[in-house]
Amino acid sequence: MQPINNRIIALVDCNSFYVSCERLFRPDLKRKPVVVLSNNDGCIISRSTEAKQVGIKMGEPYFKAKPLIDKYKVSVFSSNYELYGDMSRRVMKILKNFSPDIEFYSIDEAFLDLTNIKMDNVQEYILHIRKVILQWTGIPVSIGAANTKTLAKIANHVAKKNKLGVEEFITKDKNEVDEILKTFPVQEVWGIGRQLSKFFNNNNFYNVHQLKYVDNYWVRKNSSVVVLKTIHELNGICCFPLNFQYVARKNCCVSRSFGKTITDLNDLKEAVVMHCMTAAERIRSEGLIVKSVYIFIKTSRFKKDYVSRVQKVDLPIATNNTLELVNLCAKALENIYIKGYFYSKAGVIFSDLKPKDHYEKNLFSDQNLNLDHLMKVIDQTNSKFGRGAISVAAARLNNNSRMNRRYSSKIDTSFIKLAPTVRAY
Repeated sequence: MQPINNRIIALVDCNSFYVSCERLFRPDLKRKPVVVLSNNDGCIISRSTEAKQVGIKMGEPYFKAKPLIDKYKVSVFSSNYELYGDMSRRVMKILKNFSPDIEFYSIDEAFLDLTNIKMDNVQEYILHIRKVILQWTGIPVSIGAANTKTLAKIANHVAKKNKLGVEEFITKDKNEVDEILKTFPVQEVWGIGRQLSKFFNNNNFYNVHQLKYVDNYWVRKNSSVVVLKTIHELNGICCFPLNFQYVARKNCCVSRSFGKTITDLNDLKEAVVMHCMTAAERIRSEGLIVKSVYIFIKTSRFKKDYVSRVQKVDLPIATNNTLELVNLCAKALENIYIKGYFYSKAGVIFSDLKPKDHYEKNLFSDQNLNLDHLMKVIDQTNSKFGRGAISVAAARLNNNSRMNRRYSSKIDTSFIKLAPTVRAY
């Protein structure tokens, strides 16, 4: 923990990101209510400002929101993660032009350390970042800048409500910042959840300003070290430095609920193979190999005779080769499949992941090099022509295991055939 009063930390947050991505190709929906649904069109996971204003709640099941959606003619989209992932990569790539020190916090958020960036005016600099992102991608963002990550989060909340879309606490007077903090309830603080906010409310701490000046000894006695660090951050003391280093994941899970229940083994196999292919592609992109694989299938928890089956397979030699992993997953599925049940979900978990460079050489190293080359060609082809351009035959059996995506925009900016066509006259 150290005072870093000269730090400039900016939080860039894409506004209603999934909705903004869909609006890129539907300019007619600007300033109109729009929502995006979760997998299988289950719940609301992204809302435009206009959708919020008519009373549609975040996380609300689609069928419950349907009356409001119909009443206010809200446009509905199924989630299109290929599009969102590609647009996220574009935004993050632009941010690298403004600072080499970036923490990619989520698909639509990133922290930037602007401390060593030459600039005449913080407000003008972050406003310039916002304008460039909007001009180059069409995605609107809000940017908050302050001395710590926690204060940058609050500045970002302020930015979302003003016309400029940016806010900075760097040059503001302490009393001016304190007045802003008085307008924010405790639950708005980054890292303070619902349960903690209830605890503070019960002890007469209702806004962030009150929390900022709470007695440190009382916090240590009644709460955690993390909460104490958060309060230090509210006072301009940096306790949560930006994480610039990539930390290799320890596992990778790919699973989906089906659009309709499945009883046939081949249909289940298609789903498991698809999940295995996706997981293998992910770990290859991160330079990882897998030593243990879990395959699971389950019926609905809300139906009678609930069944959940899982099998773990330990590989003799760690790999990230799709062909090897697909065969392994298909055989494991056959071992756990029970005929006659209506399965609603299947998934694959890769565990015990490790960097590929660390694996031990073996007698089949030359063969592995050939397989590595094959996987590289497949990944490059799928990247160029769209996911699934080259896939395992078992993943192309039928559509029974597909998710419900009734309202999909069917746009994929990484696949040229699915990109919109613009004609000049």
